[in-house]
Amino acid sequence: MNLGDTLVASFNQVVNDLVTALPALIGALIILLVGYVLARVVSTIVRKLLQRTADPAFAKHGDEAYGAAARSLTPSSVGALVVFWVIMLVFLTAAANFLGWPQVSQLLNDFVGWLPNLIVAVIIVIAAPIVGRIVRGAIEASASQMGMSSGRTLGRVAEMAVIAFAVVVAINQVGIASDLVNILFIGVVAALAIGFGLAFGLGGRDVAGQVTEAWYSSSKDAAAKVKAQAASGPGDPSDASGASTSSTTVSR
Repeated sequence: MNLGDTLVASFNQVVNDLVTALPALIGALIILLVGYVLARVVSTIVRKLLQRTADPAFAKHGDEAYGAAARSLTPSSVGALVVFWVIMLVFLTAAANFLGWPQVSQLLNDFVGWLPNLIVAVIIVIAAPIVGRIVRGAIEASASQMGMSSGRTLGRVAEMAVIAFAVVVAINQVGIASDLVNILFIGVVAALAIGFGLAFGLGGRDVAGQVTEAWYSSSKDAAAKVKAQAASGPGDPSDASGASTSSTTVSR
């Protein structure tokens, strides 16, 4: 067989394979087209819902944690994008199954099964700074009302504790080095607890001193009153003479 016959045979084989696979390709394209339309519709609905609910709350509390990024990267845009690609991945898996690609289908199935963990982890990491700022503000306000001088330190420690806890939870959620992360988290919690205790002790020292001084002054006053009553005695002569004089006057 010469070179021309070999090329003709190869071309015929390619054409036959293409004709054989053409129905499967058309079916896979139809599946992807349906998935694209459905993904666009659902993502649009999700965007409108989040624009009415999540965007105002994120704009209210997110400026303190993220600044200008809170206005450019909104929950509605992120949520719509995530929903769109989740639906597309599901239909990509269906298209791979239709084409008879088991390796690709298995890979996409594993990724789709792990994707919810990633989404939850991202939500936790995004929400942690906002929650931390809220907790920090509440602690600083309470410390200011109590007259503690280390309110800002306590608020900062609480904010960092919230963020550290959220990072640990997010890493455990995606399943990355869980044992190592738990050990590190125990160390971070211990360090934050020590820092919180020191800050609370140093900040509350003045308040504790004032309270102790007030207790000491009240106890001295009470002791002085008891001594005065004991010195006067139950039967004071002046009181007795006054009583006899008044009785004589009445009898006359």
